[in-house]
Amino acid sequence: MGVTRLTRHMFLWSMAIIYMFAFASLYVQIPGLYGNEGVLPVRLVEPRVNGSSLVLEQIHAHPSLLWLGPRLGLDLDAQQAMELLCLAGALLALGAALLEPLRDSLVFFCLWALYLSLCQVGQDFLRFQWDSLLLEAGFLTVLVAPLNLLRCATFRHHDAVTFWLARWLLFRLTFGSGVAKLASHCPSWWGLTAVNHMFEAQGIPLPWSWFIQQLPDWYLKLGTVGLLVTEIAVPPLYFAPIRSLRLAAFYIQATYQVKLMFLGNYGFLPLLSLALTFSLLDDDHISYWLGHGKKKRTKTWPQTIMSLLVVLAVFAVIIYGTKVLFTLEIDWDARTITSKTAFTQQQFGNLLKLVTGPTIWVGVLSLTWEVVAAMLGCVCVRGCLWKLWGLVQWAVFASAAVAMFAISVVPYSSMEQVYSSKILPEVRQAYSLVERYRLVSAYSLDSRMTGVAGRSEVILEGSMDKNTWTEIEFMYKPGNVGVAPPVVAPHQPRLDWQMSQAAQGLAKQSPWFTGLVHCLLQGNKDVVRLIQTDSAQYPFSQAPPVYLRASLYRYWFTQTTQDGSGPNEWWRRDYAEEFYPAVQLGDATLEAMLNQHGLKEKFPIQPSPDSPLAQVLRQVRGHVQTLPGHLVLWSLLATVATIWLLKTLLSGVLGGRKAKPTPAEPKAKKAKDQPAEKSASASSLKAGRENSEESRRDADKSPKKRK
Repeated sequence: MGVTRLTRHMFLWSMAIIYMFAFASLYVQIPGLYGNEGVLPVRLVEPRVNGSSLVLEQIHAHPSLLWLGPRLGLDLDAQQAMELLCLAGALLALGAALLEPLRDSLVFFCLWALYLSLCQVGQDFLRFQWDSLLLEAGFLTVLVAPLNLLRCATFRHHDAVTFWLARWLLFRLTFGSGVAKLASHCPSWWGLTAVNHMFEAQGIPLPWSWFIQQLPDWYLKLGTVGLLVTEIAVPPLYFAPIRSLRLAAFYIQATYQVKLMFLGNYGFLPLLSLALTFSLLDDDHISYWLGHGKKKRTKTWPQTIMSLLVVLAVFAVIIYGTKVLFTLEIDWDARTITSKTAFTQQQFGNLLKLVTGPTIWVGVLSLTWEVVAAMLGCVCVRGCLWKLWGLVQWAVFASAAVAMFAISVVPYSSMEQVYSSKILPEVRQAYSLVERYRLVSAYSLDSRMTGVAGRSEVILEGSMDKNTWTEIEFMYKPGNVGVAPPVVAPHQPRLDWQMSQAAQGLAKQSPWFTGLVHCLLQGNKDVVRLIQTDSAQYPFSQAPPVYLRASLYRYWFTQTTQDGSGPNEWWRRDYAEEFYPAVQLGDATLEAMLNQHGLKEKFPIQPSPDSPLAQVLRQVRGHVQTLPGHLVLWSLLATVATIWLLKTLLSGVLGGRKAKPTPAEPKAKKAKDQPAEKSASASSLKAGRENSEESRRDADKSPKKRK
């Protein structure tokens, strides 16, 4: 693969933006989710400090920075410690997004450690697959980012090796998710009707999800076929030796991720997946985008034609295979395209057994190529010291890349049990040692489609007398049938998402729900703000309800009207069953559930510290607690965009005042960029001795191979 300096910069900038969104989104929800009187108080699971244990031993036992507060002399409670970590992460990520020197390996290590610390105590609300994906991608960013703050050497032959890990992660994410959809034996995926229900059943639908749901069934089934092909047939092209195939795979996956951004409130997941697709690009293609130069023609016409024929042949095979495997037929009379799966679950299982091993070996060969190419680049550097320094860097980062690849095989191979049993015991042991740090994970996004018989929703109701019940409307999740779905991305309303997940099972399978009911009966304002930041929209803002209950409803999008106008009501719903019985404070049923789930107070709540740092945290909290989370994130995004625009305008103005380069300057640049020819004549060396000496000094430090 070509030089990846520009693509790495794009990847690092994207990761900084994603971290900023993740920390800021979580920060606005901490008091209600993890506060001293929140749904799942973090103080109940806070790791206890053992003064006799070494720091490294405590980090290994509890990989979280929360317990370091007392050692550092910080007078903060558990909630304030979480807020401090979130604020530090958001500010550090904002700085990295705006200032290139802060896109440093040490900075990204701090961001990863901060997010890991939060996930370790986040319980059910921080166990989504996108949290695991951010932790794994975040750790890879530590390896990809340079050491700007330590002023290390500018050339890094190992960059292609570490950046390759992002490509391998992208493959595991997309291919693993695609395989999981069919391996789950879900009738919706096998019947190609998953997309027919996807927009209605997604965690938090968008307003235009209603309009997409009105599309013809045959068209939505075709969308299911396209999704499966994108996630199963395209990912192997990530490792294709032909550059055009990798670029084609990039455009397909990038288009798919951009489409996800506009078709669902998936938080930062599509942004993170899109950032990983940058690993399929090279600097020549980015320069062509930016108009900085023309594409280099390094191939002869026969080679170009042969490469084009191979690309066309590969996609012809994919298209033909799609037609055969999914029985695509055009019905000219009805003007539709029919589709159905032409293979059985047994045949797919047999195919999975055949391809799991080869995909791993393709990864081995691709990584080996990058490692060997990086080593040759180090060997070809002039000067013994530079060569030795390059080889030391190569050895360290190549070893890290091989180790990361080896342990990632364990969760990846779990999709096929036969091959999973063949993994070396030493590799499994290494994976077990680092599993608590969530360096690698298995991914199976949307493996089973819910909402086939209607979208399940838990509706909370409160009452003062147990006779008249009033529904409690959430800001984001469906409730009132006449309210349009909201636009909240990249904010991740974790309580609303968990409410949708809880509706797929029983109340006892979601212990946090009992904590939510208990907090609402107590009238906890921080928890109420998770539901409605505007107190006027909360029916019990004056006094908490005496009784609470929850019912399960089935929701469906309404159909279009005859005149084709927009919906008067977005949803229709039917009562299904009781989800949670009516309870009140002191109720025996409620107390039993609190004890059962470990939510009952064992010790009295200590008053919050009043240290200067704690006062600052309360001041910051006071400014944002009344703002909806999505507005906070949009404000951050607008701030970053404004600063970038100002920087661009200022650089353009200042750049226009610079003197034009003299005709000699391009020659000097050319001499610096290109390797010196051994066959240069003595007369030319005499005539340009000064330029030649400068060129030779720069060439000794250049990582490019000399002819």
